[in-house]
Amino acid sequence: MASEDLERGGGMENRSNNSYLPGYYSSESHWTSWLILLFVVANIAVFVVVMYINDCPKKNTRIEGACVAKFLGRVSFQPLRENPLFGPSSSTLEKLGALEWNKVVHGDQGWRLVTCMWLHAGVIHLLANMLCLLFIGIRLEQQFGFVRIGMIYLISGFGGSILSSLFIQHNISVGASGALFGLLGAMVSELITNRSYTNKAITLFTLVVIIAINLAVGIFPHVDNFAHIGGFLTGFLLGFILLLRPQFGWVNSQHRPADARVKFKHKVYRYVLPLVAVVLLIIYCWVGDAVQRREWK
Repeated sequence: MASEDLERGGGMENRSNNSYLPGYYSSESHWTSWLILLFVVANIAVFVVVMYINDCPKKNTRIEGACVAKFLGRVSFQPLRENPLFGPSSSTLEKLGALEWNKVVHGDQGWRLVTCMWLHAGVIHLLANMLCLLFIGIRLEQQFGFVRIGMIYLISGFGGSILSSLFIQHNISVGASGALFGLLGAMVSELITNRSYTNKAITLFTLVVIIAINLAVGIFPHVDNFAHIGGFLTGFLLGFILLLRPQFGWVNSQHRPADARVKFKHKVYRYVLPLVAVVLLIIYCWVGDAVQRREWK
């Protein structure tokens, strides 16, 4: 008789009998990934709109050189001396919602902490983020569903913006890197708590490669590694809260006789880590707000 994934509830396909072998938790996907694809489409669409509004042929002063890829017309890129990532001007990004510390703190434009994660500095920045998002996001959404992965993505992006605004106070910052690094952080916490995770070496290697690529992109204008770090820490803590799985003894016990000994759904440390993560997230957000508004010295 096929058994159903007890952690995730109904509405999914059944597993085969050998899905709950001792010491093994099947990584078979039972969710259809659509939210990550929607995020990718949304980011690309926003970038096209930004480039259309940028209108380099009309607004370029030619001080930094001529527009790049003029055959694209209105959506051609700023001169490479101004933006080496093949993208819009700084003024366009700032006007459309880039993260700028002074406007967030003194201009009461806190919405920039959210809008900045949907903007990108250029084609290279966009491609790097979207390819990595597809590579890791689809797999996570298939395993844990769109609700949990969507929450991690959006909250981590916000957390990355908070840390970025604390350290980048004289330049603008854009990009979905904080949200992307949040998914990477969640993967790390999942590796820690779910010890039955298969192919750990391959997963760790993938994480290192993706992190290295995005940190390298972080040296370019309008992209900062503080957002990467803030998003990673936020996602890492959220992973302890949202990505827990039941231990195997508890799952197997659901198919045992009623008088059989039943194990707890989670080990003790799995109850403690989410509580610690919640406290740290609250402290992180409070400290970020306090520093921005200079409520303590």
